[in-house]
Amino acid sequence: MGAAVELEAGGRTVRLSSPDKVYFPERGFTKLDVAHYYLAVGEGITRVLRDRPTTLERFPEGVGGESFFQKRAPKNLPDWIPTAHITFPSGRSADELCPTEPAAVLWAANLGCLTFHPWPVRRGRLDHPDELRIDLDPQPGTDFADAVRAAHELHAFLEEQGLRGWLKTSGGRGLHVFVPIEPRWTFTEVRRAAITVGRELERRMPGRVTTAWWKEERGERIFVDYNQTARDRTIACAYSVRPRPHAPVSAPLRWDELDAVVPRDFDIVTMPARFAELGDVHADMEDHVHSLEGLLELADRHERDHDLGDLPYPPDYPKMPGEPKRVAPSRARPAP
Repeated sequence: MGAAVELEAGGRTVRLSSPDKVYFPERGFTKLDVAHYYLAVGEGITRVLRDRPTTLERFPEGVGGESFFQKRAPKNLPDWIPTAHITFPSGRSADELCPTEPAAVLWAANLGCLTFHPWPVRRGRLDHPDELRIDLDPQPGTDFADAVRAAHELHAFLEEQGLRGWLKTSGGRGLHVFVPIEPRWTFTEVRRAAITVGRELERRMPGRVTTAWWKEERGERIFVDYNQTARDRTIACAYSVRPRPHAPVSAPLRWDELDAVVPRDFDIVTMPARFAELGDVHADMEDHVHSLEGLLELADRHERDHDLGDLPYPPDYPKMPGEPKRVAPSRARPAP
């Protein structure tokens, strides 16, 4: 491996070890290529991550090697990168790093971090999300085009509710839509709003969208993964590199671009050029903050008029009040 190099980021010098290590063998991209990518989009990804507890998805040997999620801040964390003390559903807790400047992103990239997974909270309000995140996840038999159709319907619904959603590719076949919200509601309430959004899409797109938690029930439909809004569940952030052979990235989009793009348009080569031309197309996202009151009122109507209550949590979660049985239908015992 080549000798370590030093890179400048926002007035700080960050040391990058083994810059010639190949991270993406299919295209020959190295650790240094990844670092240069994050320098090129530094303003954008710093906006996304600023003051958010962030889990690092690390690939120290590149995409062909072992990987792991690092929730606890590394022991060698520089004193200029702040942390937040977060609590997991299990009751355990940890200090997670909270990037506030491009150098922090570059420092994490030196550890082999390709993908950044920020919480939907800021370190000043750790129990109150400031984003409603909607994950449109294509299931087997569906593709990006199906996610696009669901996203258009979602866009229309959000506008009817007086909400503005911000669109990005997942870096795979799916799409993510984030709605900035006032940090007034709990994780449980924000998750309830996400379920309500999913149910409305199910109603509008029968046979094409589902909120079914159990894979055996989803069919060939777009799954609205409402549990991505549960505490300690995160979504790869905008501008993150995704661990696939062609080095794609999660790309922020304008709504008027949706029908003209495909996920492979955006990788660590093409995104810097796009960023240089357009800048951060979500730069003013935080200037448009919304209330969840309308969605929570709709949730109340769903429950009152249609007996639509809670849905299952992830398997590692403690049993939650009002949650239905957490067992796949094919494994459930028939009632006596």
